[in-house]
Amino acid sequence: MEVVKNLNVERYMGRWYEIASFPSRFQPKDGVDTRATYSLNPDGTIHVLNETWSGGKRGYIEGTAYKAEPNSDEAKLKVKFYVPPFLPIIPVTGDYWVLHIDPDYQYALIGQPSRNYLWILCRQPRLDDDTYNQLVEKAKEVGYDVSKLHKTPHSESPPEGDNAPTDSKGIWWLKSIFGR
Repeated sequence: MEVVKNLNVERYMGRWYEIASFPSRFQPKDGVDTRATYSLNPDGTIHVLNETWSGGKRGYIEGTAYKAEPNSDEAKLKVKFYVPPFLPIIPVTGDYWVLHIDPDYQYALIGQPSRNYLWILCRQPRLDDDTYNQLVEKAKEVGYDVSKLHKTPHSESPPEGDNAPTDSKGIWWLKSIFGR
């Protein structure tokens, strides 16, 4: 599977809204306003903050991304999170491959080699239908079962920062393990 080459990591930093994804056990099924925020760490790795709102509460997990092959020009990253988020002791590492990004770095298609996970991301909480359909078609062309894509709901005014009560006990994470 081909990935983006020569990704401009600095341009990629910032907030990305999840427009659609394959459901996963790591996210609540009723999650809304899901987004990721990336920032460069001094050591060249990337700080990852994934957030979603479920039942009016903000759930989040923080991690670190880094190039899978440091000398490669391919946009193949590894992302490491420690779980559970309320007592981070177990490292979980996954692939994060940038399959497509537009020239203006406004929308992206993210996947991984097993094709079990797929994300359509955008700098805005909404993406026009034509662009969305083009990204779905690109995913289909490289072997993804796009019938599993689920659009992520976003409110008219997505919450900023800590505007919602936080799920400090990690209940969303525990529920997600049991498929709820």
